[in-house]
Amino acid sequence: MKLSARDASRYFGKPDPDKTGLLIFGPDAMRVALKRQEVIAALIGPQGEEEMRLTRIPGGDLRKDPAQLVDAIKSVSFFPGPRVAFVEDANDNAAPAILAALEDWVPGDAQIIVSAGQLKASSKIRKAFEGHKNAYAVGIYNDPPSREEIEAELAKAGLTQIDRDAMTDLTNLSRELDPGDFRQTLEKLALYKFGDTSPATSDDVAACAPTSTEAALDDVLNIVAEGRAQEIGPVMSKLQAQGTQPVGLCIGATRHFRALYTAASDPGGASQGISRMRPPIFGPRRDRMVRQASGWGAPKLEQALTILTDTDLQLRSAGQNAPAMALVERALLRLAMLARR
Repeated sequence: MKLSARDASRYFGKPDPDKTGLLIFGPDAMRVALKRQEVIAALIGPQGEEEMRLTRIPGGDLRKDPAQLVDAIKSVSFFPGPRVAFVEDANDNAAPAILAALEDWVPGDAQIIVSAGQLKASSKIRKAFEGHKNAYAVGIYNDPPSREEIEAELAKAGLTQIDRDAMTDLTNLSRELDPGDFRQTLEKLALYKFGDTSPATSDDVAACAPTSTEAALDDVLNIVAEGRAQEIGPVMSKLQAQGTQPVGLCIGATRHFRALYTAASDPGGASQGISRMRPPIFGPRRDRMVRQASGWGAPKLEQALTILTDTDLQLRSAGQNAPAMALVERALLRLAMLARR
């Protein structure tokens, strides 16, 4: 039988121990792995593997020894409780062994859990599970998690109090991070709020979200966008000491001002424009960029982008003799002066 995405989300957290088995397949190995970990843990509990109630079989091994899956579902553990025979990374080469196990399964046998990559509708394994009266097949695709799934993950991590803006930030973040990184972010957020009964906020999410931008680069971009020309020199010296390349700095500035221009040009206003950014922008940084976009306005930001484009062309010109970092610093000073007008 097929399970819909909505039903599957609930089933993974509370699977039926009396089912013959479950096939989880999809193009993203991490998403598939997270779901099969969840369902196996729900079936056998935290001590199941230690109590030898879980048998792992690589899919490739079944081609050489097809009988080992049937042996695994029939074997009895010394410890009582539900048992699982898990076949990892299966493909149609393993189909004869898996189909034989589905046919031989009787109540009391270990449940068969199979994970696989992308399977065509004509796949023998997929057809066997989808056509079985007591087994399920679930396709896991690259769709971001729903709000319900995020709330379930937060509850699992021990965090039940979260305000609306923070949930919006997490929903946006879930669309940008791979599933493993997103789950780690939720766990980090739960640890960050451990012992704190107040709802998690956007600032909390910002503190726990992965960051890819160095603080010094953020500093100089904010200084320029806010027109604090006198502060540019010291920060530029710091960036140069860190080994920041002029072209990279110019690209970072262009990206920042392009984001401001996009926000300032949004029909719904700068705040709405910032909320549409990908990757998402969180907490105080988001508020700061909203203020910058509103203060500049779209016309002045067009001028800023022209200055940065001209500077980038100069940096890449074969005939350029001026020091590259000096060219970038001059452009940033011009932008800071423009911000004051």
